[in-house]
Amino acid sequence: MGISIGDTLAATFACLGGLMALHNRERTGHGQVVDSAIYEAVLAIMESLITEYDQAGYIRERSGAIIPNVAPSNVYPTSDGRMMLIAANQDTVFKRLAEAMGRPELASDPRYATHIARGSVQAELDRLIGEWSQGYDAATLGELLDRHGVPRGDIYRAPEMLEDIHFKARDAIINVAHKQFGSLRMQNVAPKLSATPGKVVSCGPELGEHNREVLGGILGLSDSRLGELVARGVIGGPWKAVT
Repeated sequence: MGISIGDTLAATFACLGGLMALHNRERTGHGQVVDSAIYEAVLAIMESLITEYDQAGYIRERSGAIIPNVAPSNVYPTSDGRMMLIAANQDTVFKRLAEAMGRPELASDPRYATHIARGSVQAELDRLIGEWSQGYDAATLGELLDRHGVPRGDIYRAPEMLEDIHFKARDAIINVAHKQFGSLRMQNVAPKLSATPGKVVSCGPELGEHNREVLGGILGLSDSRLGELVARGVIGGPWKAVT
């Protein structure tokens, strides 16, 4: 079973609620129930979605990487097959982006000069920036945008995470011994605690690894019965059938 973003958000809100409840208990001596629902946790980060509809009748639809009518703020391709987030929707920031692009005239062009104007030609502006960004690899593009003070962010995939200096410095990715793969790279424990740090000690059991302990020890099935179930393919595990 996978863990969804909603699960993670609900857990985060539950954790924050637990901390607030503990703080209140220290002050009052009384405990309380912390109730965190998945849909409410997601709703809490939906910005003005409800208010926009309530006051203006505007329904914000799913839009992928963009925010409708806010431009430029999207992910753009690079020559080495990467993607980079560029957020330059504020007027002065867009001016700096235009300078980075070598096209300072864009900032005074009536089609792009203001926030409202850029929002009305969002797709056109995204194509323009995408055509420009493809002329640079991700590293070069990032350095260029940084020099011009344009907010940007690398879009990481697994290879980039494994090479990132910050991931390495904080041991965010670790090697764990695995019975089948030998050494398995995976995420480390987060968050980090100075006094009681967590540690990954195992990748988890193999399928059926504890069948003998559970079925034999807890449920009390005999060795002969376990052997029969193994022979029939009902259960499995890294141990051989017993007779």
